[in-house]
Amino acid sequence: MADAESTVTVAAATLQTLIADIFAAAGCGREEAERIGRYLLSANLAGHDSHGVIRTPRYVQWLQEGKVRAGQALTVVNDGPVHATLDGNWGFGQTIGPLAVDLGIAKAREAGVSVIALRHSGHLGRIGDWAERAAEAGLASIHFVNVEGGELVAPFGGVDRRFSTNPVCIGIPGDDAAPMLLLDFATSLVAEGKVLVASNGGKPVPQGALVRPDGRFTDDPAALYGPLVPSAPRDPAMGEGALVAFGLHKGSGLAFMCEMLAGVLTGGGTSGPIPGGKRGRISNGMMSIYLDPAKFSGADFHARARAYADYVKASRPVTPGGEVLVPGEPEARMRAARLAHGVPLQAQTWTAICATARSLGVAVPAP
Repeated sequence: MADAESTVTVAAATLQTLIADIFAAAGCGREEAERIGRYLLSANLAGHDSHGVIRTPRYVQWLQEGKVRAGQALTVVNDGPVHATLDGNWGFGQTIGPLAVDLGIAKAREAGVSVIALRHSGHLGRIGDWAERAAEAGLASIHFVNVEGGELVAPFGGVDRRFSTNPVCIGIPGDDAAPMLLLDFATSLVAEGKVLVASNGGKPVPQGALVRPDGRFTDDPAALYGPLVPSAPRDPAMGEGALVAFGLHKGSGLAFMCEMLAGVLTGGGTSGPIPGGKRGRISNGMMSIYLDPAKFSGADFHARARAYADYVKASRPVTPGGEVLVPGEPEARMRAARLAHGVPLQAQTWTAICATARSLGVAVPAP
């Protein structure tokens, strides 16, 4: 149903099926198509619409252009008891991601810790999905991510693009008495996907989230994408501005180190320089560390983690009637609400998804 004039609400199951049907029609095997639909919807359910189904038209375009490949598996570049370097062969991140995480889980269960270097993966989507996968297996995990050939963010003190949005994610497993804890954020002030959402009529980005070539800060998505045409694909190569890092030099420094860890150390590639200055195929690199709490702090890990989380939450709120939240709580609450009441999408986002579906001969359900 319509919510105001600019929003459409779609039942979660209906939306997941539609996205899976689109990718099956685009050339993915049914199992992979359903996995892509599940993980894109997962981002929306967690409230991270920037990494959700809004990506569908772009993913399909990349598949048609050969920038991402269907049906890929991992290539093991080197392997040891507690580490591995993996090549994703430019497969969909929703296929490559869980394969890499599962190898990290298996090694950490044996040795207590593992380090997995992944390169040349298609867009890995919401990195929180991979930390959640590890947490569900009882492991803590840390993830540093970059985008080879994906310059979007200006370094502190500069206006030219040098980084991508380079997320960092940390997951802590929970137990029956307490949920997992999850920290997942881009090192840019806002993720590129949030600018994408804003460009389609969604929540505006904060003033100063982007910088123009002349050094003026702005909140206009056109700085990143160029002139905005309703329902048309957004291409960052068409804009002359850049995103800015969060926290001034701190976020910029963290983004730089993501390039070192996920781009250089994995053996993949950094965000730039882009040959010829023209953005082509992009891929994610991810450096992940997996830790088995039982091998470090023993049987009381969950009780001590829960006690500290409760202590933090007991801080008096700034606003009367407010609440202090710990990492992962907003996502858990949003997931429950959207499963119950449907997923809100900007009208332009829904229109673009429907246009992609119809171009592939996929029937579009009524929202």
